[in-house]
Amino acid sequence: MTFALRGHAVRAIVLDIEGTTTPIAFVHDVLFPFARAHLRGHLAARAASQALQDTLRQLRRDRADEVARGEQPPDWTGSEWERVAAFVEWLMDRDRKAPGLKRLQGEIWERGFQERMLRGEVYPDVPPALRRWRDAGLGVAIYSSGSEQAQRLVLGTTPFGDLTGLVCRFFDTAVGPKVSSDSYRRIALELGCTTGEMLFVSDVTRELDAARGAGCQALLCVRPGNTPQAGGGYPVIRTFDEIPV
Repeated sequence: MTFALRGHAVRAIVLDIEGTTTPIAFVHDVLFPFARAHLRGHLAARAASQALQDTLRQLRRDRADEVARGEQPPDWTGSEWERVAAFVEWLMDRDRKAPGLKRLQGEIWERGFQERMLRGEVYPDVPPALRRWRDAGLGVAIYSSGSEQAQRLVLGTTPFGDLTGLVCRFFDTAVGPKVSSDSYRRIALELGCTTGEMLFVSDVTRELDAARGAGCQALLCVRPGNTPQAGGGYPVIRTFDEIPV
C-alpha cells in the first residue's frame, strides 16, 4: 500500500526502531548479547563513576517497582556487583523496559560503538526516507524503549553514515510507556503538532493502539523476521518507500 503524508495532513512522523527502522535480529542477536556479555566488566570498570552510580539508583527504583507489582526479583543489598548483575540479568530475561536497565545497556553499548566492536544497522530504505521527509519540512522523530543514548548510537554508526542529523527529536520511556496514550500526547506537544497531525509507525499493535487512542494516525510496519501481529485493522507498510510525501 501507499500512505501519502500530505494526503493525510501529517506534519510529524514518529518511528519505532526495533522491527521498524532496524532488524529485530540486530537488537536481539547483537545488541542484547553484547550487553549481557560485558555487564560484569562494565560494572567493575565504572564502579566509581557518577554515571554508573546514578544508574544504580534508578535500578533500585526499578527493583522496588517490580516488588510492588508482586514480582520476586533477586535480592540486592549493598553494592555487591554480582547481586547487581543478577538483578539486571533477571530484567533482561524478562525483556523488561525498566529505565535503569535501558540506561545501563546504553552505557555498555556506547563503549562497544566507540571501540568499533558494534556498528548500527538500518534497512536500506530508511536513509532516503528520512531525507525525503526532512526535505519536505516534516518533523521526524524516534520513539523507542531503548534509551535516547542507544538510539543515537544505532543511527549514528550505520553503513549509510550518521543519520542522527535527519532526526529532530529522540524520545525514550522518560516520556512514558509506549503502550500509554498519554506518551503520544506528550510527544505531539513536544513536536508542536496535534496528535491528529502525527503519524506513528511501529511493528507492535499494542503501541499503535496507544497512539490511536491519543488521536494519532498509525501504520503497522511488517518487516522480515517481525513477530506477526493480530488485529488492529491498521494500514500495513513493508518499506518506507510506501510512505511518500
